[in-house]
Amino acid sequence: MSNNGEGRDGALVQSVDRAIAVLELLARNGEAGITEIAAELGVHKSSASRLVYTLRARDLVEQNGERGPFRIGLGMLRFAGAVTGQLDYARLGGPVCSALADQLGETVNIAVLDGDNALNVSQARGSSAVAAQNWVGQRTPLHATSSGKVLLAGASGADRERVLGGDLEACAPRTITDPVRLREELRRTATDGYATCFEELEPGLHAVAVPVFGAHGDVVAAISAAGPAYRLSQKRVPEVVEELRAASRDLSTRLGHPA
Repeated sequence: MSNNGEGRDGALVQSVDRAIAVLELLARNGEAGITEIAAELGVHKSSASRLVYTLRARDLVEQNGERGPFRIGLGMLRFAGAVTGQLDYARLGGPVCSALADQLGETVNIAVLDGDNALNVSQARGSSAVAAQNWVGQRTPLHATSSGKVLLAGASGADRERVLGGDLEACAPRTITDPVRLREELRRTATDGYATCFEELEPGLHAVAVPVFGAHGDVVAAISAAGPAYRLSQKRVPEVVEELRAASRDLSTRLGHPA
């Protein structure tokens, strides 16, 4: 029984590998026919056809006419756009993160909404930062982080309710898992313009975040400062919020938001 499962897993991995090989071939050559694709993959033309037509159904490849060669499809722009946006935040936000981390002495992150999570795209550590963990590329839960709360408060009502209606996992003893309490927290975040997280992701860790705005005035990212509870105390929040807001204005302007 386990052998059958391993066989299926192996076949799925092989299919994914072949699909990537097709996309790489088309990206390299511009276009290719079934015969050329089959030769590249080392498979029968019928197998190559099934794979290519599956990619075409997802708009990842397109065909030039009914019998013409295949080329990269417009559906790939979804992925290209997502990566380009993240690279923009990382490239433009890097200097902002570094300057703010030096000023606060804490770890500063920029995160964007990625489905039901916050994706960290840029990070800088200040001189007083004690944690060596690199959060870049990692996803964190929206309901248990200050950045996540900012992103969730700025998301559409449908996206917000989908998250609130899902599994709100307790990451730490103080994580808010009650949807009613979390809705109130998000209302306060939208009104105050910042979110806090006091030991909700990890015991002993505090964080504060503010929104970053795009060209159309929508929340496109969150910038946060995190540090140990003994240093990033609740009394220090107003000071940190002001510094975060200044950094957010800088980054928002770089992203096209009117000053």
